[in-house]
Amino acid sequence: MPDLLVIGDANPDVLVFGAPAVPSYGQAETLVSDGVLALGGSAAIVAHGAARLGLSVAFAGMVGRDAAGDFVLDELKSAGVDVSSCVRHESLPTALTVCLNEAGGDRAILTSPGCLASFGPEHVPPVAAAHVHTASYFLQPRLAAGLPSVFEAARARGATTSLDTNDDPSGRWDLQPDLLAQCTFLLPNEAEAVGLTGSADPLSAFAGPVPVIKRGREGCVALWEGARISARGPALEPVDTVGAGDSFDAGFLAGWLRTGELRTALALGVAAGALSTRGAGGTATQPSWEEAVALSHSIETTSSLGA
Repeated sequence: MPDLLVIGDANPDVLVFGAPAVPSYGQAETLVSDGVLALGGSAAIVAHGAARLGLSVAFAGMVGRDAAGDFVLDELKSAGVDVSSCVRHESLPTALTVCLNEAGGDRAILTSPGCLASFGPEHVPPVAAAHVHTASYFLQPRLAAGLPSVFEAARARGATTSLDTNDDPSGRWDLQPDLLAQCTFLLPNEAEAVGLTGSADPLSAFAGPVPVIKRGREGCVALWEGARISARGPALEPVDTVGAGDSFDAGFLAGWLRTGELRTALALGVAAGALSTRGAGGTATQPSWEEAVALSHSIETTSSLGA
C-alpha cells in the first residue's frame, strides 16, 4: 500500500526569466536571460517532492499521447513515483504552462489545459493509500464534480485526505457543497484562502477540515484543536518560487504521515517549500528527507488562541 496517492494535474512548465512585463508583439523577438523546461502541475510537483522525501507515492492523472506526456511521466518515474494509474488521452494534448518570472518572485502563468478537463473520478483507481491528496481543483471540472465521492471512498478505506485548490481562473471559488466535510486538511495560500471564504480572517472561516494556510516568506499558519499554530523559518533568498507551495504540501504530508504531529508537519512543510526555491522550476531542488529535517530544526512554531 502506498503512503500517498496524489490525484490531479501534470504538465511541462516552460519557465522564462527576464521577460518584460508586457512582451513586444508585431513579431518582435525579445531575448531573455534564461529558460528552463521542468515538470509542472501542482499535483505532479507534490508527488515528485513527496517521493524525494522518501514516501511511497502513486500518481493518478491524465496526459496526452504526445512528447509532453512522455516528458511528464518520465520525470515522475525518475523520482520513484508509480504512474501506472495515469491515463493517456487518445486525441487531446497534455496541458502546458508558460511562467514569465520577474525578479523578486512574482510571475504570470499562462496555461493551456489540454486534456485536464477530461479527467474525471472514473479515472481514479481505488488505491488503498494511507493518504489521498488532490490539487488544481478548478482546472479539472469533471474531477471536481466527483471529488467528494472520491474522498469519501478513500476515507472509508481508512485514508486521510487533503486538498490544495490552487487558483481559480474564473474568480468564482465555488466548491462542491459537501467537499470540505470529506477533507482532513485544506492547504491554500493566503490569496486562495481569502477567495474561498471571502473573509479577511479566512483561518477561522473554514468548517470541516484543518486549514493550513501558506504565507510565502512568512511561513504558514494552521488552526488545530482551537489554537492558531504558526511556523516560520530562516529567510532564504529564492532563485525561483515556482512550485514552492506544492513542495510545502509534500513536506507537510510527509511530516504528518511519518509523525502524526501537526507542529512537526508544519515545520517540515516550511523547510521543504523553502529548499525548493534554491533552483529554477518546481522539482529541481526539492529536498531529501534528511535535508528537510535538518532545516526544520531551525523553524520556530508558536501558538495562540484560535477564533
